[in-house]
Amino acid sequence: MTKRSTEETDRTVGGKINQAEAIKLFLDYDGTLAEFAPTPDHVLPDHDLIRLLRALCQIPKIELVILSGRRLQHIERLVPINELWRAGSYGIEIINPQGELIERVNFREIRPQLELIKPKWQVLIDGIDGFYLEDKGWSLALHARDADPDIGAQIVLDAQNILHECQLGNQYRVLGGDHFLEVGPIIANKGLAVQYLIESNNWQGSLLVYIGDDDKDEEAFAVIQQYGGITIKVNRDGRDTTADSTLRDPDSVREWLKNQFLI
Repeated sequence: MTKRSTEETDRTVGGKINQAEAIKLFLDYDGTLAEFAPTPDHVLPDHDLIRLLRALCQIPKIELVILSGRRLQHIERLVPINELWRAGSYGIEIINPQGELIERVNFREIRPQLELIKPKWQVLIDGIDGFYLEDKGWSLALHARDADPDIGAQIVLDAQNILHECQLGNQYRVLGGDHFLEVGPIIANKGLAVQYLIESNNWQGSLLVYIGDDDKDEEAFAVIQQYGGITIKVNRDGRDTTADSTLRDPDSVREWLKNQFLI
């Protein structure tokens, strides 16, 4: 599917944004606002980005949501701004602008099964270069982006087999591909998170805008589009997307935000 260029995106979206009385702006973090870190546990705040997000928060008609697969404590350190919504673990854990913590699933019910899986996955990758096991508390993620492709594919397959052996219940969800595998609560879904925020805050009458870069964001695009909102994919590889428009990379996203909102 061919998507619009940055200039076409500006023209198409600009009119809707100018006319909107209220905008709910959802932004992914890694791959959208910032380039990917060497490992997810690298948490280095970007001060230029923080200044941009603070400026967006000062625009009266905008309510800003950072929605990430990272754990919430990472997002709070990367985006130390109280005036916006910060949602981690695909929206399982949320802190609102009033400082209230919302946990959408019972941690004590989810964690025991993850504790069984974690050491089994760790044994798979011990002593092998290019792998990283990320414990997000609410979920476990096995990263093989920097591993030998053939070895990575086999270990991800072995990790999937471990999940089958552990007989996960229907309260868990498995995400991934050739170089990534994650297990967590079924509610760890950006589409469900967006739906929850819209419904619980009566945001249905606002213009909804979502910018993200991967398949987890595609789930959110579907919800935004149901409400007549705007979806933009950060898509440097030209992959198919359901988004209305595309931008190339995080630098393009930052520039687009500055241009659209005159920052």
